[in-house]
Amino acid sequence: MGMDPSISLIFIIVAIALGLVLVMNKDTIPARIKKWLALFAIVMIGFAFFIIVYSLFTLGT
Repeated sequence: MGMDPSISLIFIIVAIALGLVLVMNKDTIPARIKKWLALFAIVMIGFAFFIIVYSLFTLGT
């Protein structure tokens, strides 16, 4: 039983979109919130990368 590809795709898009929003609005986000949002975005983007690699490894099975 594998992962649902549509949920994985949605998560990857949301993680990348959060990273882009943080980069584009870095001057308007308060410093205290920016640090935690950046950490959260790094974790989400890292997990999205893991999902991409995992789905590529299990592509033929």
